[in-house]
Amino acid sequence: MKAEYWIKKLNLQKHPEGGYYRETYRSDDTISNNGLSNRATQPRNCSTAIYYLLSGKEFSAFHRLKSDEIFHFYSGAPLQVHILTQSGAYKSILLGDTEAENPTFQLIINQGDWFASEVSQANSYSLIGCTVSPGFDFTDFELATSEKLINQYPHHQQLIKRLTIHST
Repeated sequence: MKAEYWIKKLNLQKHPEGGYYRETYRSDDTISNNGLSNRATQPRNCSTAIYYLLSGKEFSAFHRLKSDEIFHFYSGAPLQVHILTQSGAYKSILLGDTEAENPTFQLIINQGDWFASEVSQANSYSLIGCTVSPGFDFTDFELATSEKLINQYPHHQQLIKRLTIHST
């Protein structure tokens, strides 16, 4: 199957970071903002979930959330996930069926860490699910600028320039 099949079948729409998505779940239960330390100014749903698809011709630009996010691999080629942690470390994780001894089908992105991703095979796609807790809200989403990240992580300048959206 091709990316176009899943985009239509799952009724996905463009995402600001790149790729396509559709929300599939939003908890009716909420957490008050005073239970979220300084991360939110308003209450948040306890959890949300989406389908997310990235084609081999695209990338998911560096961004971060104020909540933890769990990736679940579903279909296609493995997804290469790049993480720049708050402590300054870089992690590269291949999410999916890698035919390795220990494939990774779930990945946790800690709140506040910058992350970006790309499909490991240019002629394929990666279909994953993303669960966010406390639930996703676009006010908690920050898309990185290359300048900001390069100042913070200068030794990863080439990766950052390749995986950030450049304004025209």
